[in-house]
Amino acid sequence: MNQKTPKNLWGGRFSGSADPAFAEFNRSFNFDRRLFAADVRASIAHCDGLIGAGVLTLSDGEQIKSALGTILERAQSDEHYFDDSSAEDVHSFVEAQLVEMIGDVGRKLHTGRSRNDQVATDFRLWLRDEIDQVAIALRDTQEALLDLAQANHTVVMPGYTHLQRAQPILFAHWCLAYFEMLARNRERIADARRRLNILPLGSAALAGTSYAIDREAVAHALGFDSVSRNSLDAVSDRDFCVEFAGAASLLMMHLSRLAEDIILYATSEFGFIELSDAVATGSSLMPQKKNPDSMELVRGKTGRVFGNLNALLVMMKGLPLAYNKDMQEDKEAVFDTARAVKDSLGVTATVLRNIRVNESRCREAAIHGYLNATELADYLVRRGMPFREAHETVGRIVIQALDRGVELNELSLAELKSFSSLVEPDVFASLSLEQTLATKNQIGGTAPDRVAAELKEAKARLQVRDAADAN
Repeated sequence: MNQKTPKNLWGGRFSGSADPAFAEFNRSFNFDRRLFAADVRASIAHCDGLIGAGVLTLSDGEQIKSALGTILERAQSDEHYFDDSSAEDVHSFVEAQLVEMIGDVGRKLHTGRSRNDQVATDFRLWLRDEIDQVAIALRDTQEALLDLAQANHTVVMPGYTHLQRAQPILFAHWCLAYFEMLARNRERIADARRRLNILPLGSAALAGTSYAIDREAVAHALGFDSVSRNSLDAVSDRDFCVEFAGAASLLMMHLSRLAEDIILYATSEFGFIELSDAVATGSSLMPQKKNPDSMELVRGKTGRVFGNLNALLVMMKGLPLAYNKDMQEDKEAVFDTARAVKDSLGVTATVLRNIRVNESRCREAAIHGYLNATELADYLVRRGMPFREAHETVGRIVIQALDRGVELNELSLAELKSFSSLVEPDVFASLSLEQTLATKNQIGGTAPDRVAAELKEAKARLQVRDAADAN
């Protein structure tokens, strides 16, 4: 498209030209044009506010809104619409296009607003939509976890602490652990959206607008819950960016932990799972390799999101009221975070749907390594021994089993009784894998009946959260 070089929105005070290198350094259009649709949408609502305030005639207002609609349509139909523009930012681009189409009438649109409250509004609109997309991707990943749990609800595997085998758990219990993490993530992201959904437009540069614009009507038109209560705060607030980046960082931390588990469990050393060819790659040198690159990239992108959060905090920490150009640096950090989170969730959900669980390998690992030692201690406690003494006693039994090269349930009754007269023949039933699992039947435990109930409850909670997000 043949576009004119747009005039800066602030040039009246200046008689000289900007240094070309500084002008390019100052320019943000190459990245803030992501806010284009939000800027047009907010401009239409502002136009209606100006009409309502009597600042614009109905005829001028309708002409402006029609032109803005045309500009939006052109951008949507022409992928090269922005290519030749030398606009300083997205706001000057839209205004330049508007003036080019309808002349001086287009210059009236900026009445009663500043780029300060304009960008704050655009950014909130854009991020609100991104948060909604993140919530959808989160829900899909949660559903993938539940599907994986349901498909493997009988699989038993070792649970770990310190990466050492600790106690047997159900594979579905492992899936539900990550479901709980993502459930908290959905709550945080929804909470961040609620605080974000406040309209700053009408705050102008910093002191508020002098025109009788019905800010609450503009807020309603744009889907905001309320309007900002202090103009200084409204134009300089980027809490919503930091809060989103913080919620995103926690989310990515959870995805990274999930990725680490999947990467470990897919190794030949563990062999608990295998990733399908759809989500793995090979080696350019070693033909036998099947690498979990999908999950390694999720784990790696976590560092980028953490870095973006830190960048936002450091950028904001020393800024005096109100707006400062430092805040132009908020865009790329938030844009990058939103993309990384959505991409990572999408890949994670796909991976979860492309996992084959090796049930026999998981079970074999769960019955070796003295994972029933705690159960033996609990057996002695139930027969009257103080837990600390039972813990010490079982520790000595484990030493003997290690020396013999056998599991605890492979020791003879006589050998077990030599450590405590409380041991009876029923001890072997207590040490079975099935009993070890079945005893963990309190809320949150890994007993099969309990996990089945929690899986059903998780599906119901997913629907409740869906309804909350829809409202």
